Amino acid sequence: MSRTIAVVGAGVIGLSWTTLFLAKGFQVRLCDPRPDLAQIATAAIPELAPTVPGFTGEAAELLTRLECTADTLNAVRDVHAVQENGPEDLEFKQDLFAALEKAAPPDALLLSSTSGLVPSLLGARMADPGRVLVGHPFNPPHLLPLVELVPHPDTAAELVERAAGFYRGLGKVPVTLRTESRGFVANRLQGALFAEAVTLVQDGVVTPAELDLIVRNSLGIRWAAVGPFEALHLGGGPGGLRHLLTHLGPGMARGWAQCRTPVLDESTVDTLATAADQNFGSADYPGRTRRRDDRQLAILAALTTTEGA
Repeated sequence: MSRTIAVVGAGVIGLSWTTLFLAKGFQVRLCDPRPDLAQIATAAIPELAPTVPGFTGEAAELLTRLECTADTLNAVRDVHAVQENGPEDLEFKQDLFAALEKAAPPDALLLSSTSGLVPSLLGARMADPGRVLVGHPFNPPHLLPLVELVPHPDTAAELVERAAGFYRGLGKVPVTLRTESRGFVANRLQGALFAEAVTLVQDGVVTPAELDLIVRNSLGIRWAAVGPFEALHLGGGPGGLRHLLTHLGPGMARGWAQCRTPVLDESTVDTLATAADQNFGSADYPGRTRRRDDRQLAILAALTTTEGA
């Protein structure tokens, strides 16, 4: 098996994937047309490497296995996998995957980090569209375990399992979606919670900072330990989810009926963004990001320690 991975696109997600692949021992060809590609990569990777779970090596060693190039088609020669992280532009991605199909080895995994485009759209211009799979990470992919694996309707089961095995080998937790769903699962859940959060702020119930405080000290902790279904199953006592829904379900349904979709007009965006700047700060982005990632690493370490306990 080739130990080289091509990463297409050197934005936030592409650089994060690059760091993870390097930390797991792969050679990486990072391709992007930006003229400062080498500079941004050599600056970002040492910053990200300490927050790769379990990584204890030297960031300088990672850079010895990195190749930067603007030539995408040359970058995918003889690779084991391609992780695409380009703009969320359907025509761009369709043209790109049609070209990657011809340039990459016939057994190379062709994976996209897209946050919402489904494989049947991505592969529309490919001779064998079943080769393209979505491997959607939760940001940042070098740290958070989830990968939503979405196959094309024509993708062979063996190829899906190969892709899942590839991600598991990186320490990820791949979950294969049973059908194509625009937006996938994690982003839809995040979007639904955020819509309700915006509504609560618009209604004057809480400020953005107060809402974050509530989530961090309740749902955030609980859902790091168990997901929403298991949480409510346990909340139902010995009778489980059936007991809980029988008794509390009608009230839940009444609450759902009152939910509304907020309008993100200019005034609302300005109100939310201004409050975020005031409450969370608009300076020291690297420091705030590192603090977030250190906390996430601590949570992951705690979950690993209690696994099977």
